[in-house]
Amino acid sequence: MASLVIKKDKPFRYESFTYKDEFDVNRDWALWAPIPFGPIELATDPLQAPSSVHWLGTDESGRDVAARLIYGAGISMKIGFISMGIALVIGLVLGAAAGYAGGWIDMLISRLIEIVMCFPTFFIILAIMAWLPPRIEFVMIVIGLTRWVAVARYARAEVMRLRQSDFAIAAKALGAGPTRIVFRHLLPNAMAPILVSATFGIASAVLIEAALSWLGFGVQAPQPSWGSMLRGGYENMFTASHMIPPACLSIFLAVLSFNLVGDTLRDVIDPRLHSGDL
Repeated sequence: MASLVIKKDKPFRYESFTYKDEFDVNRDWALWAPIPFGPIELATDPLQAPSSVHWLGTDESGRDVAARLIYGAGISMKIGFISMGIALVIGLVLGAAAGYAGGWIDMLISRLIEIVMCFPTFFIILAIMAWLPPRIEFVMIVIGLTRWVAVARYARAEVMRLRQSDFAIAAKALGAGPTRIVFRHLLPNAMAPILVSATFGIASAVLIEAALSWLGFGVQAPQPSWGSMLRGGYENMFTASHMIPPACLSIFLAVLSFNLVGDTLRDVIDPRLHSGDL
């Protein structure tokens, strides 16, 4: 008896690409139809004023300012979220360990937090970045390694408050270990104020990245960055003043937005903290 063999087509897959390939200067770029220029594409003559073709003009290398502004937002958001993610991991682990264990562990971590708080965060970041290559990865790591203190303090306080709760005592009576109690029961109930702190931390990370790029220690050309765009506008202030307002306004709106989100979260989590109720 003959058997029928059905040949199945291979599933559709998108063509693979890498991050470095996407930043190849020789490749064509297009964000979307209204802006037919890429953030690193040498579109026209440098320092052109805003026009119907280049909505925000061009920079000192002839790149479209509008395209660089839009793509620079993605880089700033990535640095803000990833660096704060690193800070959250470090702060949650250290704060939870200090709050739950107590004793000499709490004293050691608390002294470490106090020592780190004694130094200005931005100058620590600046000193470290002076010894490292100016790459996005290093910017995210350094900001994350220096912004964990607030998260650790909130985590420690919340874990200390919750460790004598009924659900924590019941979990311990059922045989749960310290790690399970902390990460399965205590931290999920302590995340509200920590998330508020993280929201403010993202705004701070965006501002720090812009300052580092402006000083030449952050994102480097041809990659777009709001801070480096400010630097280019500052160097050509009297010949191309159109480069400064877009980057300034973008940084201001990004920081303001995250601060407003943090304020809203804080009011929702604990309405008693609202200024009108004090």
